[in-house]
Amino acid sequence: MGGDWSALVSAPAPPEALYVHVPFCISLCPYCDFVVVAGAAARGPDSRVAAYLSAVRRELGLRADAIDARWGRPGTAERPALGSLYLGGGTPSLLSADAVAGLIRLVGERYGLVEDAEITLEANPGPDDRGDAAALVAAGVTRLSYGAQALDDATLKGLGRRHRAADVADAVAEARAAGVASLSVDLLYDVPGASVDGWMTTLEWALELAPDHLSLYALTLDDPEAEGLTGLLGDHLPTARGARRWRDAARAGQDEDRAAAMYHHAVHRLAEAGFDGYEISNWARPGHPSRHNLAYWERRPYEAVGPGAHAFDGAIRRWNAARLDAYLEALAPADGRRPSLPPGGHEAVDPMTAAAERVILGLRMAKGIPTAAMLEPPLAEQFGWALAAELLEVTPDQRIVLTTRGRLLSNELFARLV
Repeated sequence: MGGDWSALVSAPAPPEALYVHVPFCISLCPYCDFVVVAGAAARGPDSRVAAYLSAVRRELGLRADAIDARWGRPGTAERPALGSLYLGGGTPSLLSADAVAGLIRLVGERYGLVEDAEITLEANPGPDDRGDAAALVAAGVTRLSYGAQALDDATLKGLGRRHRAADVADAVAEARAAGVASLSVDLLYDVPGASVDGWMTTLEWALELAPDHLSLYALTLDDPEAEGLTGLLGDHLPTARGARRWRDAARAGQDEDRAAAMYHHAVHRLAEAGFDGYEISNWARPGHPSRHNLAYWERRPYEAVGPGAHAFDGAIRRWNAARLDAYLEALAPADGRRPSLPPGGHEAVDPMTAAAERVILGLRMAKGIPTAAMLEPPLAEQFGWALAAELLEVTPDQRIVLTTRGRLLSNELFARLV
């Protein structure tokens, strides 16, 4: 194999980005498959947030020790400082600003952060769980990502969300007043009961908020239990009965043609508004793509801590088990034992898997992949079909990219590549 595709499996390398999973929400949305514990564990006298913070700080230290031993201290040629830190969840904005500042400080000490590092924190826009934007900016957060999901009250209620549309506008205004450097808003489409006209209105409302970045996701209703992801070492939690019933009913209200119309409209409207659709589900104003997520899509090495978190060193993928009890027991054992790394698993990335990942992740991005890929597995066998089906096109600068039709049918193409 030649060109950019000869080294299918990269040599292990130190992380360029770090993800911290914060697994707490006040309530659990019925469509959510993220690792989340809700209710009393998240807030109140029985909250487990303090125990989690103690444990995740220990994991950060243990992972840093291993990286130090392998590549030396951060800030050297062999071990560059991190370009991004991402606090995701869950609802990281439930953490106090002091706790966030402490995590950022610890990451800077043990992993290094470049001077202009992108430091993202996900937040719910509701008034009781979005946090203090000014305090978060003072703590070191440079980018806030609000999980709005919808901008009308009826849809929000149907999705089981606690906030209302007016809360999103208030949260954005507070973030701007606080001087946040970059602001992202997440929205869902193909939601049961939605219409194309309603989606068009939602996008107009979103543009009126003037965010720097928009993530638009089709509502997906997976079954992690059926996929075998919820065992003791699995990276997902079992789906609650109520959530399962909600999903069964919601699937009947989805429509592929309607979803395609919604996506088509977003592609054209956001381009008119000056947003670059740099990835299948993500649009940004100039200078505001998610640097952290680009590390994932470009298959650069990243570290990750917290229940259910995934890491990748270029050759091996590693994950923590999802269950909070096991995570806390390993890192803060009640019997006085020394803390140990949490349970989980790992797998080596074989050459063909690496090749498929390079193609799939590369095609997700607007810049696509080099034309050399069409001559090599796994794309060689599917390139003619995908070109004839108008899923792919070759650009004047000799890159292979998805067409808008290809973006809509990308799952079918990607399934043929693995």
